[in-house]
Amino acid sequence: MDFLIAALLGVLEGLTEFIPVSSTGHLLLSGHFLGFDSTGKTFEVVIQLGAVLALVTVYFAKLAWVLGNIHRDPAALRFAISVLLAFLPAAVIGVLAHDIIKTVLFETPKLIAVMLILGGIVLLFVDRLAPPARFEDASALPLRKAFAIGLIQCLAMVPGVSRSGATIVGARMLGVGRVAAAEFSFFLSLPTMLGAVSYDLFKNRDVLDFSDMGEIAVGFATAFIVAVLVVRWVLSYVGRNGFAAFGWWRIIVGTLALIGLGMGF
Repeated sequence: MDFLIAALLGVLEGLTEFIPVSSTGHLLLSGHFLGFDSTGKTFEVVIQLGAVLALVTVYFAKLAWVLGNIHRDPAALRFAISVLLAFLPAAVIGVLAHDIIKTVLFETPKLIAVMLILGGIVLLFVDRLAPPARFEDASALPLRKAFAIGLIQCLAMVPGVSRSGATIVGARMLGVGRVAAAEFSFFLSLPTMLGAVSYDLFKNRDVLDFSDMGEIAVGFATAFIVAVLVVRWVLSYVGRNGFAAFGWWRIIVGTLALIGLGMGF
């Protein structure tokens, strides 16, 4: 792998991690068509930490408030519990089904393309079908709603579904407003991504390959920079425009991928 491909994949990770288009699906399809496959998926796993760091940077004040007041402020404690409750289903299923997900689902480009298209169709209609918003504060969702969003997040175990897409659509269908749904998805991504990356590194510890540290560093840095910009932009965008544009993007990418696969690429 050269530095250009590393930068390209890092940009792709930063662009897609926190919008409902499936960063994993984009990275896996890109790797397939570029003929790139890192040992133990080291590169793909590590650059996700760049996106995690971007989210921590953007929401540092909010996270510091929660951690600093969790022992004395009921609102901070409730918010932390809601995120952990939402994280719990993915943690359990991710551990139990890890090998199937990584060895079967992640190695099926056609499935990824189909999931991109189906998820795109859902996003085109979610704002029309969602009930009126009753919850506009991501940090004050009822615990049962948070847990339900966490259950829906498990659909994203199938690559191409999109973790943020599943949580946002689930939240909208549960009466959460657009901005609050996207913001709760951001916060939920922190334990989910950190847990997934840590478990991936542990499971693949015997085959991890850090020989291309230069390329990994480039991918990490580009993912961080682009993700910072995306997180800052996406809340204002979805508040004004909804999710239809992301739906069309998914449909286009999934369709092009199916055409490429059908042509033998």
